[in-house]
Amino acid sequence: RRSERTTCQVALLLITRAQDSSLCCVTLFLETRPELFSGGRTRSSDRTMDLGLAEDHFSRPVGSFVASDIEQLKLAIEECKKLILELPEHSERQKDTVVKLIHLRLKLQELKDPEEDEPNLRVLLEHRFSKEKSKSVKQTCDKCSTIIWGLIQTWYTCTGCYYRCHSKCMNLITKPCVRSKVSHQSEYELSICPEIGLDRQDYRCAECRAPVSLRGIPSEARQCDYTGRYYCSSCHWNDIAIIPARVIHNWEFEPRKVCRSSMRYLALMMPRPVLRLKEINPLLFNFVEELVEIRKLRQDILLMKPYFITCKEAMEARLLLQLQDRQHFVENDDMYSLQDLIDISSGRLSCSLTEIHTTFAKHIKLDCERCQAKGFVCELCKEGDILFPFDSHTSVCHDCSAVFHRDCYYDNSTTCPRCARMTERKQDDV
Repeated sequence: RRSERTTCQVALLLITRAQDSSLCCVTLFLETRPELFSGGRTRSSDRTMDLGLAEDHFSRPVGSFVASDIEQLKLAIEECKKLILELPEHSERQKDTVVKLIHLRLKLQELKDPEEDEPNLRVLLEHRFSKEKSKSVKQTCDKCSTIIWGLIQTWYTCTGCYYRCHSKCMNLITKPCVRSKVSHQSEYELSICPEIGLDRQDYRCAECRAPVSLRGIPSEARQCDYTGRYYCSSCHWNDIAIIPARVIHNWEFEPRKVCRSSMRYLALMMPRPVLRLKEINPLLFNFVEELVEIRKLRQDILLMKPYFITCKEAMEARLLLQLQDRQHFVENDDMYSLQDLIDISSGRLSCSLTEIHTTFAKHIKLDCERCQAKGFVCELCKEGDILFPFDSHTSVCHDCSAVFHRDCYYDNSTTCPRCARMTERKQDDV
C-alpha cells in the first residue's frame, strides 16, 4: 500500500510540474498508438467504469478488483488511455485518470513479471549482474537507452563494469564485460584519436554495426576521442573522459567525448599503474617540474623502505600502509597511473606525498634509535651529522650503497673507501 501511494504521489507531482499534461501522459506512461489521436472518438467512460477504473484502488475498498487477470487489465489500460485523451487538459479528472492508469500498469507488471521470480544474481557475457533494490528513476538502461523506472521495473547492475539494464533487456545484451578486457589487456591506446574514417568502418557503428552517417541518417555518427572510431547514438552518449594519450604527449587534461565502452574502460583503468613515462615520453620531465619533484619523493621512499622492513616499531605502526592506495609507490619509481598524473596536475599528490615523506623521515632520523643506528658517517671528511641515503645533500655509491656528503663524493671521479676495503679483502682471501 505504501508503494502504491508513493506511485500516486510521484505521478501527481510529475503531472503538476509538466507544462503540457497530455504530453506528459503520452511520454512517460502511455504507449499510445497513432490512430488514437485521429478524430471520431466516442466517450468511453461507461465502459471504463465497468472495467473497475471507478474503484478507489489506493484505499483498497471491500470487494475484489474487477480487472484481475491480464487480458482484462490490458483492456482496462487501453480504455483508460482513450479516456485520458478525451478529457479536458489540466483537469482534475484527467489527473485522477492518469493515477488510475499507473495503478493498472502496476497490477499488470505484478502479474506478468513477479518480483520474487527474478534471481538476485545473473551471469552473462562475463557480466555479473546483481539485482538492484533502489527505486531511483535517474538511471538509464545501457541497452535500450531509456529511463529505468525503479518503482515498476526490475533492473540489474554489473558488479564489474557497472553496466545497467532492465531485466527484460538482459537477453538482448551483446557487449561483454569491460572488466575482463582490463584484466587481460591492461594497456592504453597511446595514439591521439587514431581515426580510420567512416569508409573503413563500412559506415557502420564500430561496436554494434548499426548503419551511421555524418548527416544523421539513419543514425548520427559520433566519434570517440579515445579509439578514434565512430559509433551510433546508442553506443555513444557523449560521455566525457580524460584521454591518456593527450596527457602523456601534451600534458592536456581537458575531458573529451568518448563512447560508453571507452568510458567504462578508462574508469576501470584509471588507478592501474601501467604508464612508464621515461620510456613513453621521457622529455615530459623536462617541461613539467611537478613530475621531477614527485620522482624524487618516490626515490626517497624506496630508500626508506628497507629501514621500515627491518624495524619492529615501524612494522607495528604500519607506516607503509599510508601508501596503500598507491601500492606501486613502494615497488618502483617509474610506473604511473592516470590518476597519479591527474593528481600531479592538480597539486594534490605533491602535498600528500610530501607529508608522508616527512613522517617517514621523522621516524628514521628522530623517533627510532634502531633506524638511527643504520645511518652513515662520511668517510671522506669524517665530519658532520649522521647521513642517510634519502638526504638531499648526500651522494650514494652505486656499488656498495655507502653514503657521503655530496661535496665530498662525485660518482666517477672519487674512489669510494668502502669499495676499496672490500676489494682488498677479496685479494687477501685469494
